[in-house]
Amino acid sequence: MDFLTLLLLLPVAGAALVVFLPVSRPGLIRKTALAVAALTLVYAAALATQFSFDTSGSQFAFQYPWNSELGTSFALGLDGLSLPLVLLNALLVLMALLASHMITHHVKGYYLLMLLLESATSGVFMAQDWGLFYVFWELVLIPLFFLIDRWGGKNRQTAALNFVLYTMGGSVFMLLALLVLFDATPQHSFTFAAMAQGAKGLSTAEQVLIFGGLLIGFGVKIPLFPLHGWLPLAHVEAPSPVSILLSGILLKMGAYGLLRAIDSLPAAALALQGLLFALGVIGLIYGGLLAWRQSDMKKMIAYSSVSHMGVVLIGISTLNVHGMTGAVYQMVAHGLVAGATFMLIGLLYERTHTRDINDYGSLIKVTPRFAFLIILAFVGGVGLPSTAGFVAELHVLIGGFERWGWPIVLLSLGVLITATYSLRTVKQLYTGPVRLDMQQVEDLRPLEMLAAGGLIAGTFLLGFYPAPLLHMVDMSVQQLISHFALETMAQVSGGNL
Repeated sequence: MDFLTLLLLLPVAGAALVVFLPVSRPGLIRKTALAVAALTLVYAAALATQFSFDTSGSQFAFQYPWNSELGTSFALGLDGLSLPLVLLNALLVLMALLASHMITHHVKGYYLLMLLLESATSGVFMAQDWGLFYVFWELVLIPLFFLIDRWGGKNRQTAALNFVLYTMGGSVFMLLALLVLFDATPQHSFTFAAMAQGAKGLSTAEQVLIFGGLLIGFGVKIPLFPLHGWLPLAHVEAPSPVSILLSGILLKMGAYGLLRAIDSLPAAALALQGLLFALGVIGLIYGGLLAWRQSDMKKMIAYSSVSHMGVVLIGISTLNVHGMTGAVYQMVAHGLVAGATFMLIGLLYERTHTRDINDYGSLIKVTPRFAFLIILAFVGGVGLPSTAGFVAELHVLIGGFERWGWPIVLLSLGVLITATYSLRTVKQLYTGPVRLDMQQVEDLRPLEMLAAGGLIAGTFLLGFYPAPLLHMVDMSVQQLISHFALETMAQVSGGNL
């Protein structure tokens, strides 16, 4: 068995083990799931130590013909774009399970589905075949639907159905686009390399049409305006550990898929560069303004995710090294910050049974550990210096100025909006008069501090020491950008002829 298949099957084996554990032993089920998630993270980190930063190609690659008639294969691999997200996925699943102690009913089903979700999301990032990618993309829906529908809030069924319908609707466009691209591929193969080669024979108009279908499919997950309607309801109704994965991982699946689409369809990406920038700016400002208007803290963080993913899209739209590097860095930075913030707000809600910031006041005297970590989480969300978000936004700003000039100042406007609602939230939570009904709120427990503190520590570690992650993504970004230089030369040569 190859290395990546083992990484893919570790959570599945853990889920199978959970099936045979007695329902009457919820503690044993929880410890087993935590052990499997920890083992998966350690194994992924061990693979990262063997990863060569000096090559741009897929590493640990494995390919087995799946259906020769359809041209599909079980092809896995890791490069500088996918490895950071596989590591982020393993880390966030472990932290989400650590924060899942409030799950007290149907415990076996919950932990089983969480482990299956980890395997499916890892498959999305490791797939090197568009057919396999699509299978994993759809598999992610199944555990998420049941996790929201069974363990969510009072409107959980509506939220779960909304989520599935939005995603499946986008997936229809994605599938049609992939089939059209496959039809143009002489090799009769769904592999990334073969489909990219087939796309070279298409006109720019044909590439734009295919890219548009993929953009709709990936845009639902990112989420792009106006395809974000599922996000606030899903975040509000999902249990907090699931919200960690929704924001920290699911949104990155859309951005990652968009990067792979750009790699395969460079002419379309160049043609739609302005549209990508406009969508990124709209998401950045619109998401920030909606977050500013919310008093429900979960809704606020959900809309802030729309704003932060707007930064990712702006970085991608530059189609240059600095912007693309900033986009990938922002994906990791936001995963850590959003995961920590959703975890802390969820734990606070479990104690107070309210998410309305107007119901709080001067909690710093009652819950100093909560106050310390929540303030640091919002600092990371704003992207102040010494945080991973600052490194990401700085790269996007430089890349954006190289490509777009002064309109990139709109990025600063988005940062100011984020700072405004972050400061307002901290003020409402920890200043003002002490509320009598909040004087008995329990502070963070040691295990909860470990989980939330670990994610926040990662944010500051990548802020103070960004070199390893920048080095990890550099060669893959360089390879991706090289397509646009070649495409521009081809267009210039064609024009001269």
